[in-house]
Amino acid sequence: MPLPLNVEDLLTSRTVESERVEFKEGWNPDAIYRSICAFANDLDNTGGGFILVGVVEAAGIAQRPVKGLTAAELATIQLRMIGFNNLIRPVYNPKISIENIDGQQILVIWVPGGSNRPYEVPEQITATRKSYFYYIRRNASSVKAEHETRQELIALANQVPFDDRSNNDASITDISMVLVKDHLRLVNSKLFDFAEHGSKEDVLEQMALLDGPPERRFVRNVALMMFNEDPQRFFPVTRVEIVRFPNGEGSAEFIEYEPITGPVPTIIRRTLEFLRGNVMEQKVTKLVDNEESVRVWNYPFQAMEETIANALFHRDYATREPVEIRILPESIVVLNYGGPDRSIRQEDFAAGRIRPRRYRNRRLGDFLKELKLTEGRATGIPTILQSLHQNNSPSPSFRFDDDRTFFEVEIFSHPAFVKNNLVKNDQAVSAIDQVIDQAQESALSRKEFQDKSIKAFAEAVRGNEGVPEFMEQVNQIGSEFLKVLTFATIPQKRSDILEQALNLSNHTLNTRKYITPLIQMNLLNSTVKETPNSPLQKYYTSETGSQLLAKLRK
Repeated sequence: MPLPLNVEDLLTSRTVESERVEFKEGWNPDAIYRSICAFANDLDNTGGGFILVGVVEAAGIAQRPVKGLTAAELATIQLRMIGFNNLIRPVYNPKISIENIDGQQILVIWVPGGSNRPYEVPEQITATRKSYFYYIRRNASSVKAEHETRQELIALANQVPFDDRSNNDASITDISMVLVKDHLRLVNSKLFDFAEHGSKEDVLEQMALLDGPPERRFVRNVALMMFNEDPQRFFPVTRVEIVRFPNGEGSAEFIEYEPITGPVPTIIRRTLEFLRGNVMEQKVTKLVDNEESVRVWNYPFQAMEETIANALFHRDYATREPVEIRILPESIVVLNYGGPDRSIRQEDFAAGRIRPRRYRNRRLGDFLKELKLTEGRATGIPTILQSLHQNNSPSPSFRFDDDRTFFEVEIFSHPAFVKNNLVKNDQAVSAIDQVIDQAQESALSRKEFQDKSIKAFAEAVRGNEGVPEFMEQVNQIGSEFLKVLTFATIPQKRSDILEQALNLSNHTLNTRKYITPLIQMNLLNSTVKETPNSPLQKYYTSETGSQLLAKLRK
């Protein structure tokens, strides 16, 4: 029977990480069963793995066209696997499928994480005298578990991730075959054709969505999350609640929207549709002396997509709390209950180095990745950071408590869309127009013109709330500020601004003299607003700074 995913995606590692896929040129039962044991133990709750027999690999990449296996080889392998599966302790039966690829037949062995771990298998499964060992995955290899790891495996006995547990309150009748078939169609699985005429139980069994003995079959929680029209029946408050605060959270005024419910993929799509239609905006700016326009979003779609998908993927479905979204004037806050794994530290988020030790919902992540609703495992935070950086947006904020009961992500709007950042600047920018008019009537040098323009701008913004006295720096430095603004049209480190743009040492006094006044005048923005002294801090020219540069270039 076909697998519930596209085998081409396995060959290219598009929907399953390469560490979870092994390619075997031929049938080598000793090595293959060590890998089956390691995938079934699924120490990190990543969802098991796949072994493709009949595929030559080089440097971890499948070589095309595939080599394939003969009909006689396939028949022999399937027959021998029946006996070998019984040698795994406790008995484990991986799922197999014969797939036609490049005009050849290959054998795909799917090994979902087991429900009865830990598993052990003979080191040489074909040997007469058998020595049993536990095996685990380390990167892309199957290795023997050392003593400490063996103890950890034993401690994990019967600790099945929530989404992979059987649900005693549900039955096969609670699964919608309409949703199942739609999923198989979207991922281009050959199981879709079988589902058109095959039995419901056989299809769900092949998708590893059932548990229990033949006489009493239970559906797994992930089946209800994905393929039930109203998962809230089984996991109360499985929904997204959205509230907008037009004047900030300190105001009594707010708008509460209808909660978004349904299967998890539907919740993600509808939430993104709401944000795209009601919150996300694009701004196009035509730069002087440049044929290309600059396009920025207040909230880039990829960053929001990954944030929403990860909130639904990693939330604790046993906790009766919704995913909350708060829309503020200058940011969007996404809160889900069930914090990150304890192996992750706060500083890991800022650095983009997220390597969770164990996943809460191992199967749900696979389904979402197959639907391209999320990136690969451990890539969500780096994807968010990269998307925001490419949009020249500020860095996000990640917050959670010591008990890891919640996880909150705050995505800040691009400065071009923040009204308060535009300085009440109309007056300040118009002051430059007066300087331009005066410059046309007198013989000012370029430096005199620039100095006078910066001074006029500073005088206009002086007195705005939160802007201190800084005219002394303006009078001393003047046009040097323009070198900073010109250099920082894309985010730059403090050291690079001082050393490369101004040929100065990276010293705190120089920062206060050349960078701080520009921030106070809202000509320069910082990327890590909540942590001014962050080692990842960068500075970039604001929308107002760009307006000033454009006028002076005339």
